[in-house]
Amino acid sequence: MTFRSFDALKVFDTVARRMSFTRAAEELHVTKGAISYQIRNLEDQLGFKLFHRKPGNLSLTRHGLRLWHISEAALEKIEREISEMKASSNENITVGMTTYFASRWLSPRLMHFTSRFPDIGLRLQPTLGVQNLQNQDMDMMIRWGTGDWQDGIVEKLLHCPAFPTAGRKFKISPIGGLTQNMSSAILLHDDRESDAWQKWFQAAGIDYPENPGELVIPDPNVRVQAVIDGQGLALNDRLIEAEIAANKLVRVSSIELDDYGYFLTYLPNALQNRSLKLFRDWILDEATEQP
Repeated sequence: MTFRSFDALKVFDTVARRMSFTRAAEELHVTKGAISYQIRNLEDQLGFKLFHRKPGNLSLTRHGLRLWHISEAALEKIEREISEMKASSNENITVGMTTYFASRWLSPRLMHFTSRFPDIGLRLQPTLGVQNLQNQDMDMMIRWGTGDWQDGIVEKLLHCPAFPTAGRKFKISPIGGLTQNMSSAILLHDDRESDAWQKWFQAAGIDYPENPGELVIPDPNVRVQAVIDGQGLALNDRLIEAEIAANKLVRVSSIELDDYGYFLTYLPNALQNRSLKLFRDWILDEATEQP
């Protein structure tokens, strides 16, 4: 026969723990008669007694003690699992971003968030390229580009214009100048569909090469190293200031794509999650105070 009296098990656990029908009734906010009725029905369904009842004395039977140990452990496990699921649902958030942005901008500031909101579990999910937010198990994404995405709410986080960079050995030829050098260089892209280089050539007033040498490297950290190693030119932003200061990278031109930067993207109802809203408000404040 299938056991169905799970509500009665909670009553039984309370009586066994308090060893009193009266105190169990007080804890559960019901009458003593209701407790007695639940226990009696439970015993009838089980087919054995749970308690020895004597005036002024209540004790567990051998089967009652065994069942209590089982039910107590099971109920504690259920409550623990529910608590963990609630914490996962309400307090843990996942934010996608490139490791490039995480290590160069977010990481030095992250302690400000964790110390201010120690109850929020933050998971940083590495991303490459512009992934569709609706198809990802993420609460928010931080993307680099112009913000013209249609899969969620978009808010500008950092203004970071894009400019061409090269390894320190790159030299502008006196013959043909920038036009000749850019037209013959290997251009590194973050995505096959990216039109950032075309936009830069247009801004510079230079015709985009008909058959440009191109190399797609989605990971921005790898792309930076490829430029340092002389594999080509890439559009970067001010987060590579350390490499420029160390003379590992050089700016090829002062011409920038001024509408580029880092943007927050999240689904329309995402900020109903208290933790995500706190993170969003915090990171926007950080970007304003420490750009």
